[in-house]
Amino acid sequence: MARVVDLGRAPFRAVWAEQERLLTARIAGEVEDTVLLVEHDPPVYTVGRKRGALANVLDPGPAEVIEVERGGDVTWHGPGQLVAYPIVALEGEARDLHAWLRRLEEVLIDTVADFGLVGGRDPRNTGLWVEGRKLGSIGIACRRWVTWHGLALNVAPDLGWFQRINPCGLDAALLSSMSVALGRPLAVADVKPSLVQRLVTLGR
Repeated sequence: MARVVDLGRAPFRAVWAEQERLLTARIAGEVEDTVLLVEHDPPVYTVGRKRGALANVLDPGPAEVIEVERGGDVTWHGPGQLVAYPIVALEGEARDLHAWLRRLEEVLIDTVADFGLVGGRDPRNTGLWVEGRKLGSIGIACRRWVTWHGLALNVAPDLGWFQRINPCGLDAALLSSMSVALGRPLAVADVKPSLVQRLVTLGR
């Protein structure tokens, strides 16, 4: 079982530093598997290791652009989006990063199912898809078989932020949220319990 720590709203750089601290401690066996849960504020764009990803930042406006260690392209984090960073040791047969990505997708699919949404996968683009729109993104890093970075679920963000980038190298029009898909307002606090229920199993 993984320990889930809810950080509420917090700036990206502070949480990034906490991930690094926990990663080092988990590798050393000093802490248990831990998942950080957060809603980032102020908004930020992060750029992964994919070649050419920085070119997909079109006009960041007032948001900071930060290059990070995870795989993947550029994405946005900010209010209305629920982010989870699992710092989890993969052991034995679990040492399969493709399987880990599929497991994170399953976490998102099962979470939105609690709200009546039928989520699925796109074999070309990792993440959560609902009716042809991307509602959740996944980007991970791994050091000595301990994972970090993680997943982001669009609950009710201002989707205008995605218009300033090619999110994950895609057309911004493909990005949506749970609130839009449901056709009704939804708060991050409404979704947290469902996501946490799935996150605690990640340490198994």
